[in-house]
Amino acid sequence: MSRSFVPSLIIKKEMCSRQSSSRVGRSHQLYLPIFHHSVSACALSLSPSLSLSAATGRPAMASPSVMRVTMEVDADGVAIIAICNPPVNALHPAIFDGLSEKYGEAMARDDVKAIVLTGAASKFCGGFDINTFARIHQTGDMSLLPDSVKLVSHMMEEGRKPSVAAIQGLALGGGLELTMACHARISTPEAQLGLPELTLGIIPGSGGTQRLARLVGLPKAVEMMLQSKFITAKEGKELGLIDALCSPDELIKMSCRCALEIATCRRPWTKSLGRTDKLGSLSEARAVLSMSRQQVKKIATSMPQYQACLDVIEEGLLFGGHAGVLKQENKVFKELVPSKTSRALVHVFLAQRSTTKVPGVTDVQLKPRQIRKVAVIGGGLMGSGIATALLVSNISVVLKEVNPQFLQRGQKMIAANLEGLVKRGSLKRDRISKAMSLLKGALDYSEFKDVDMVIEAVLENISLKQSIFSDIEKVCSPHCIFATNTSTIDLNVVSEKTNSQERIIGAHFFSPAHIMPLLEIVRAEKTSPQAILDLITLGKRIKKVPVVVGNCTGFAVNRAFFPYGQGSKLLVSLGIDVFRIDRVISSFGMPMGPFQLQDVAGYGVGLATRQIYAAAFGERNFSSDLMDLMVQDGRQGKNNGKGYYIYEKGRKPKPDPGVQHVIEEYRKRAKTMPGGKPVTLTDQDILEMIFFPVVNEACRVMDENVVIRASDLDIASVLGMGFPKYRGGLIFWADTVGAPYIHSRLSKWAEIYGAIFKPSSYLEQRAKSSIPLSAPSTWLQASTRSRM
Repeated sequence: MSRSFVPSLIIKKEMCSRQSSSRVGRSHQLYLPIFHHSVSACALSLSPSLSLSAATGRPAMASPSVMRVTMEVDADGVAIIAICNPPVNALHPAIFDGLSEKYGEAMARDDVKAIVLTGAASKFCGGFDINTFARIHQTGDMSLLPDSVKLVSHMMEEGRKPSVAAIQGLALGGGLELTMACHARISTPEAQLGLPELTLGIIPGSGGTQRLARLVGLPKAVEMMLQSKFITAKEGKELGLIDALCSPDELIKMSCRCALEIATCRRPWTKSLGRTDKLGSLSEARAVLSMSRQQVKKIATSMPQYQACLDVIEEGLLFGGHAGVLKQENKVFKELVPSKTSRALVHVFLAQRSTTKVPGVTDVQLKPRQIRKVAVIGGGLMGSGIATALLVSNISVVLKEVNPQFLQRGQKMIAANLEGLVKRGSLKRDRISKAMSLLKGALDYSEFKDVDMVIEAVLENISLKQSIFSDIEKVCSPHCIFATNTSTIDLNVVSEKTNSQERIIGAHFFSPAHIMPLLEIVRAEKTSPQAILDLITLGKRIKKVPVVVGNCTGFAVNRAFFPYGQGSKLLVSLGIDVFRIDRVISSFGMPMGPFQLQDVAGYGVGLATRQIYAAAFGERNFSSDLMDLMVQDGRQGKNNGKGYYIYEKGRKPKPDPGVQHVIEEYRKRAKTMPGGKPVTLTDQDILEMIFFPVVNEACRVMDENVVIRASDLDIASVLGMGFPKYRGGLIFWADTVGAPYIHSRLSKWAEIYGAIFKPSSYLEQRAKSSIPLSAPSTWLQASTRSRM
């Protein structure tokens, strides 16, 4: 990723004025911001709540259950208004009401000269309360949205007394918008600043689309909003977003002094919405917006909030900041909040937060144990990736291999992974040596005596895994957790020859393990709650999203998506073009179609696990020899540069016309085309024949309690299989389609093509009762009773 252009600072003395201050000047050269669809949003965390004492400027403990806004006036006449809503001081509507009340009081009091706005618990504000969006989506009640324009624009920025934001920890979304309505911003250097609203399907709704560009320049503002990119306050100071930096101990004191200097005309009274000095000429601004729109069309065609954000920014450039906020931003924000995209993205955000709430594990007063040192058995693609993820999180790793050559290869792969992370911008180069210093190679188990966890990542071979666990059981300490990275094998079988079944657990990483965010934590029949909690804790530490699942063939993700490849191969046997199928699935929002995915994943795993799935799923398994024919034709996918697509270094994969003879041979053997002629299907038919069987299998997964809640499958599908996040995940999307429709289509295809489409009893019951697939089983029971 190329480095963003940072305009140099122009500092001017201005006359103190109670009116909006505009600075006119030429901007520096504009640049095209690099756009990508961020998959992150402000992750709420749990921490104790603090309130600030105006007398000392130091934090004081407050009850974590308290949601309030406090105000204290110091001896110099500065009102210190503090947001208190643990854990991150989110802007619940009640907080907006509290801010409006305290600002009104401060403006009315004769003993108040200026205002400092801050947050409790060493955090300024993590943004708007996302649960409020969820309530709006459930009820349709738009009155739940507070009047942020009245508070931010009228009471704060246009108020008769100056405000200074004292920032610590984070100021994200609506929190950053509050600071930009203040007349100065003082911050600790490492505070996080950003506007991540687009990741929730909306745009900044409290003036952020207008004020950010006026403070940091249009190119940087567009980049921060489209990428939902966070910056530190230190960088914010360089850009002009932050006026001064200081230590946490000096924050309140320095902010109060700044507020008084503004009130007494010793410092400029600057109103962000009136500034124009960093906007540049209209032609330059339009060039930036035009190029950004072109990028958005390529990457975010199904997410309207991106184009909407650029439109609102342009409105402010043409007609002024006040018009941009009042006439356009507020209107568009309210239109986007109830949109299907926002509903889906808010659902995914909240679903991701709930994955670590595991009954019988996280609610029984257990404390996680420290994982300081982990042994990884196997240095291949998965083992090296897992080791990399541990090392960059400062966890010592013992990498065990069977011979020096394999060990050296594994160490080289780890080094290459670290270099790749540096190129991606997710790791600083100076951290490579630190990470590699935590790595130790081993050819036997002598180094395993003091490890806290072992993760084996060897081939999918039951006897090999059983042998490994029997061996390490004799060497490792009694508290050591034994984890297997298997993607298909029954954990009960793996553990049956050991005496430590309570500490054997599945740690299913997705390839590449140091990049993919999902971690399936698989509990076997006797896995202890402590082992599950410890692996959840480790998963979060290495920046994975842990989803606890039950033990079955394929677990949650691979089990639910096993029909994905089956449906695509059936369609090919019916005469549908391979590349058309991939185009339809990619257009739906998947990163790539099923055949390109097969190329990238490689054919080895598919061939190795084929019999396991056939044995587990019987008649709903579609028997296909397409992979065998591809391998016989010398096609190994991306591994050897030739599969369904041709792979050349530095170039995009391109369809290989030469694969057609393999496909024709496959169709000849399959004999599924009616009368030997290809069937005629619409793109919607193709989409549904691939995804509805996936939904059907997911219903079985839920029915068998493999997952704790339906939303866990949504997160697993988004993070593990690349299901489009803006569709809310597999089950959320299926509920938008409707169980009755899915059931009717599957029933029709089952009559024509057989048991692979046969609706599950779970789906059938939900369809008959018109109950969402995601609804708890109690809904179905209540519906059944009501019909009796």
